[in-house]
Amino acid sequence: MTASTGEGHHRHPRQAQVDPLAARRAPTDPPWDVYLTGTVFLDIIFTGLDSAPVRGTESWARGMGSSPGGVANMAAALARLGLRTSLAAAFGDDHYGEYCWDTLEQGEGIDLTASRTVPGWHSPVTVSMAYEGERTMVSHGHEPPPEEPAPASPPHARAAVASLVPGKRAPWIAQAASRGTRVFADVGWDDTGAWDLAGLADLEHCEAFLPNAQEAMRYTGATCPRAAARALTEHVPLAVVTLGAEGAYAVDGRTGETAEVPAIAVEALDPTGAGDVFVAGFVTGTLADWPLADRLAFAGLTAALSVQEFGGSLSAPGWAEVAAWWRRVQSVEGQNPEALRRYAFLEDLLPTQEATPWPRRRAVPTIGFGRSA
Repeated sequence: MTASTGEGHHRHPRQAQVDPLAARRAPTDPPWDVYLTGTVFLDIIFTGLDSAPVRGTESWARGMGSSPGGVANMAAALARLGLRTSLAAAFGDDHYGEYCWDTLEQGEGIDLTASRTVPGWHSPVTVSMAYEGERTMVSHGHEPPPEEPAPASPPHARAAVASLVPGKRAPWIAQAASRGTRVFADVGWDDTGAWDLAGLADLEHCEAFLPNAQEAMRYTGATCPRAAARALTEHVPLAVVTLGAEGAYAVDGRTGETAEVPAIAVEALDPTGAGDVFVAGFVTGTLADWPLADRLAFAGLTAALSVQEFGGSLSAPGWAEVAAWWRRVQSVEGQNPEALRRYAFLEDLLPTQEATPWPRRRAVPTIGFGRSA
């Protein structure tokens, strides 16, 4: 099964066409569906490189885009799926920071009440070079000054997404969990080489852990990612391991349920942020109480759609892209009926009438170019 999307560059915000939690909303709900915190980067992405840059030579890219990055990737992906998203982030006191703030608040409808602009601090920048389905990144930035911490008391939310750091606790995670917030965690590469699960102390407060296959195997010592997922359920209720081109595998330690869904074949333009989009799709399905396999399928679909656009945050799909894909893929001759049935749950979620794609921002080569008056 293949995926494709061809939406152009747009700049005007509009509300999501589907509220995945509509049937579960009540007056006593928390004000936010998801809370997350971190640092916003400016991402500059080069695509269409024939190969990795070679020392002592100049490479020309056939495509380029700029967009908010870092924690903005996850925030935008959640918001575009209709979740009420609150972000506590540090923004640089420069034009890059202003651009990122406006893009997220005005363009994506993300609540930035808990965010702050750090006076005299420049925005961190990442240059990402995409080639042959891979990417190489170069970043520059400094930690925000210690007098600019994240909010001591996170806003009340149904869920939170946390990026765990080996050997470090984030006090807000325990505080959020104590208020009933469901915490979903991912993790980066352990540069220390320890790969000690005990170093991920905040995992005890999390409902779900979503590492990739290599991370899962290194943390558990398992020789295959599926065994690693099962081992992780001794430490967290729900383990989801992404398998790259093979898809994803999940184990719910509370019920013993397992699920595996293959990946959707796509021609990737830029993989930046695809992991964040996968997590956002899985969080959406979990909060909506979908079956485990449906959550995996939806997360994989949203990630597949995202890699066909520039950048991380502004490549995330919304419901219009999901609906367009579902209509299109059913019309392709020779599709595997079993594969189509895997995504049949979308029929009950998507608008019954063909919706006009709602204009959304995309990564553009030059910041500020073509601004409306």
